[in-house]
Amino acid sequence: MAKTIDLDARIRSGAKVRATADLPGVPAGTNGKVAMSNGITWLRYWVRFDNGEMLGHVDHDNIVIARHWDLWHRRKEEAELAASQADTAGAAAGGGGAAAGGDTPFGVPQYLLDRTKAALEKAGVTR
Repeated sequence: MAKTIDLDARIRSGAKVRATADLPGVPAGTNGKVAMSNGITWLRYWVRFDNGEMLGHVDHDNIVIARHWDLWHRRKEEAELAASQADTAGAAAGGGGAAAGGDTPFGVPQYLLDRTKAALEKAGVTR
């Protein structure tokens, strides 16, 4: 049976990692080593990077174990593809922006704006 890799599991001290995002003084993809792992609900790490930087409070989402780098990239690409397909499907179904009768450009549904306007008029508030 194939072993399932959990990218959300805590990374132990001493593990070799790679940065998944640009960090202060550390470009994405830079190798490093976890010096200390801490946190209970918010996992964060002290990491010594190969370019000489040492950063504290590096969020769990900003590093991945080096040997899981390819898997992380595949999952990221799959998530982006799924999101773009969902956006395309939503636009094709007419659930797009203001032109399609959906949400306003600010992300607030038009029916909420209409409801607020009616309540303000009923209360006698003018703008």
